[in-house]
Amino acid sequence: MPQPVVELDDLHVSLGRREILHGISCRLGVSGSGRAIGLLGPNGAGKSTLIRTLLGFHTPSSGRARVLGFDCHKNRRRVLERIGYMPETDSFVASMTGVEFLRVMGSLSGLPEEIALEKAHETLFHVGLGEARYRTLGTYSLGMRQMARLAQAIVHGPELVILDEPTNGLDPTARRRMLELIRQMKDDHGMSVIVCSHLLADVEQVCDEVLILKDGCMIHHADLEAERRENRRFVELEVEGDSTAFAAALEAVGAVCVAESPGRFRIVLPLDFEMARLWKLAADHGLSVRRLTQRRDTLEEIFMKAMGLLRQTPGEAASSQEAPAYGGL
Repeated sequence: MPQPVVELDDLHVSLGRREILHGISCRLGVSGSGRAIGLLGPNGAGKSTLIRTLLGFHTPSSGRARVLGFDCHKNRRRVLERIGYMPETDSFVASMTGVEFLRVMGSLSGLPEEIALEKAHETLFHVGLGEARYRTLGTYSLGMRQMARLAQAIVHGPELVILDEPTNGLDPTARRRMLELIRQMKDDHGMSVIVCSHLLADVEQVCDEVLILKDGCMIHHADLEAERRENRRFVELEVEGDSTAFAAALEAVGAVCVAESPGRFRIVLPLDFEMARLWKLAADHGLSVRRLTQRRDTLEEIFMKAMGLLRQTPGEAASSQEAPAYGGL
């Protein structure tokens, strides 16, 4: 039976006398399905503490954290054998060549010496560093060092890869390359990926679900893949004419409608609603359509609502009853 990539059950983590994570419970991803999970939150939200707990560096004060079915504290070695970790900052010896670095990291991850060397060459070519593999890491540019950190995280073929700010500081070309590599990891190689990033556009491009933390608490978990499949349609409509009975007519066909002012509406259409019906409904009521725009919530809007920085409109609040993924906002 498929199991979650990450299971958190009432997880509390304290550092000294201060509790950092406060009772987080959730199930993230499905092992072997090749899903990417975005980990979001402002500075101090507890993201780094959660990552270090998954890696076994922090012991839960209560509750439990499991990765791929193994307890992160009791079965730490079994967990680390299956995880690759790309840290946010450089963590290598500058005098080592790229291939030496990856060979050592592969050996530390449990690969036999000869296979570690073979995988080092293969992985460096995969991330675009094949021509630079005999250069010392100290001579690498920022973008090359980012790719080297990614390479050491995947050299041993892990089931789960945790990437901490993978596109931070990259130029547009290198950023696109990094995001494409992440997509390949999950789509072509079936790896599960956790992406911790402040760049919401990057998370939205590659992730299937997101976990949002604030002040050490989970405030929202959204299944972006389900949202994309549903493709709920939010419509802003402006009409000219007597629109008194128009809202009731929309409600009668299953839409959620809020009149912002006479002739201006915010509407959530049913999934099977054809746009031509909206035009016909307006014509049947003698209305001329002056403006019609369609949209759906972006990840930025989901994040801002979760942070309490963006107010939810009445129309969107009503629609959340039909879409549980937005219910906590």
